[in-house]
Amino acid sequence: MPAIQKSTNKRPASSQGGPKFKKAHLASTGHAKPDGVDIHKKRSRPVTLPVKDDSDSEDGEESLGDSGNDEGVKATEEIEAEDQMILDSDRPKDPNAARESHKAQRLIQDQRRAAKPHSQLLTDAKRVWSLARQKNIPTAERQKHVRDLMAVVRGKVKDIVFKHDASRIIQTIVKYGGQKERDQVAGELNGNYKELAQNKYSKFLVTKLIRLCPAHRASILMEFQSHVMRLLLHREASSVLADTFELYANAYERTLLLRDFYGKETALFTATRGTDDEKEAAKKGLYGVLEGVEGERRKRVLSALKGNLITIFNNPDKGAITHAITHRALWEYLCAVNDMENEREQLRKEIFESCQDVLAEMVHTKDGSRVVRDFLAYGTAKDRKHIIKTIKPHVERMCTDDEAQLVLFTALDVIDDTKLTAKSLVSDIVSHAAKLATTPQGRRSLFYLILPRTRRHFTPAQTVTIAETDSIRATTSKKDNAIREAEIRKAASEGLLSFVEEHGVEVARDTGGSLVVLEIMLYAEGDKTAATSALLVPLSSPYPSNDPSKPHPIDLPHTARMYKSLLQGGHFSHATKSISQSPAFSPSEFASAFLSTVGREATIAMAEGTGAFVVAELLERIYAAGSEQEKRSIKEWFGKECVKRIKSGEIKGKDVLLEKIAAFS
Repeated sequence: MPAIQKSTNKRPASSQGGPKFKKAHLASTGHAKPDGVDIHKKRSRPVTLPVKDDSDSEDGEESLGDSGNDEGVKATEEIEAEDQMILDSDRPKDPNAARESHKAQRLIQDQRRAAKPHSQLLTDAKRVWSLARQKNIPTAERQKHVRDLMAVVRGKVKDIVFKHDASRIIQTIVKYGGQKERDQVAGELNGNYKELAQNKYSKFLVTKLIRLCPAHRASILMEFQSHVMRLLLHREASSVLADTFELYANAYERTLLLRDFYGKETALFTATRGTDDEKEAAKKGLYGVLEGVEGERRKRVLSALKGNLITIFNNPDKGAITHAITHRALWEYLCAVNDMENEREQLRKEIFESCQDVLAEMVHTKDGSRVVRDFLAYGTAKDRKHIIKTIKPHVERMCTDDEAQLVLFTALDVIDDTKLTAKSLVSDIVSHAAKLATTPQGRRSLFYLILPRTRRHFTPAQTVTIAETDSIRATTSKKDNAIREAEIRKAASEGLLSFVEEHGVEVARDTGGSLVVLEIMLYAEGDKTAATSALLVPLSSPYPSNDPSKPHPIDLPHTARMYKSLLQGGHFSHATKSISQSPAFSPSEFASAFLSTVGREATIAMAEGTGAFVVAELLERIYAAGSEQEKRSIKEWFGKECVKRIKSGEIKGKDVLLEKIAAFS
């Protein structure tokens, strides 16, 4: 008997289904975006986790599967598989035996399903749901189906929402329905949100309601009160609280979640009436709770907060250590400890020892970054060394994260042992320079090694944030800041110059990358001969480029500005209305190398093309500091015929260029 072949009609696995195609969307099918809601906002991702594809489904409706009737599809596939088996068999004993057997099995399955509670309701709901969840239908038609679906489940939402397929039905109503339907669903589920958040299917519905029903958000969070710590350590509910705190809750609603950290006494005696005065007081967080509280009660509040934090630190596998709500509670505790006169050092030491091994899990959020930076600023040399050891495996990811990179900057600012930072941090940052130069965050990490806090690349707000630890550094660090910066710059220079030599030409073709190359050339320390040669060789290629897909470097505005700044020897200062010369770079040597490497033909071609300003700067540099031989060469290159062609051309900067040429007459 021939081997039975597998059916080819089954859906392939996601990893075997070939290339994925984009789903078509009609312009009119999108549902209205609620005011003040960013449906694409993502929670901060820990640097310790592998990079995930952001194209993944944003919610649980799609992630749980997109089929509304998986059992029916499975049964159909089994029938088709049996049909294929019959066709492949040379001598089937009974062609209808397998089919009849499956019919009997489906009949039994249908009877069991019908015996379950609300079976008819789910059947009717799935029929309408299959219409409402279609992708390519007009908004008006979708809204009609959603209203019909709401009419089917109205009054029964609480009874069916815990079933995995029914949960997706309710999610569709919340996702595509109007505010009226959403509020109806939220109202029917009052009193059940704690249980819903702990269910692996309905937790997605809770997140949707918190996001899309701001009027019900406070009441939903009130149901979590006195259970927050347990929910944070719950496998399913933890993500609900994390998303709510970081993405959707306002200042007052965050305090409703944080209150459980402060202990049962605080939760019991703190008002939650929702009045304006109470909301304003609650926005102060722990500071508001401790305001006017002294003695034993203050100690009890801090002790309860510390105990809850340690519970989370002792259960790192639960994932709560990565959430912003935990980081906020820890930051508030540290602020309260810093305001104390007695036991300050002891309390800070105890909380540091309890979380020192999981600090890398915190650096990706604003408050978590503050916590680690505070530990760095106040810590002893031993503490700082342990922190560096903890974050070292994640330096590359930290460089590309807005909050995490602040921890690296603080480490470079406060650690006196520059040999330690050079070996553990600087070398890792420099080794990933080619990748970091492609992102704004990564470029800041490179700039901080040679030009910390420069206004050209750091906004005033970023500079203020970085400077938050300066007052602490003044009391905990002994080395002069200028000396520390010089030592770090020296440690990074060799690797950065090697990066320019190997990748500078390619990186300089990018707008942001050209800034990185320029700053390295201007301010890095060491021999720049090889890097200079590597940057000038591409200019000697025929101008204009024969390949339209790869224009000549001088035709790229940002790259041309880079060469012009190098010939100037620094950046133009609007304050002094002059060029701020870099002491670590010689523009005259660069100009001399330009002449010898690029040559006459390419230089004249660029002068008659889009490189007039660059060549004009070259001529000014040669006129000011060039040798007599170089001046004679310039005079010979730009003779009467060349000047005539430049005058007759319509190029930008020709007047400036002609003025520089005339100086050699």
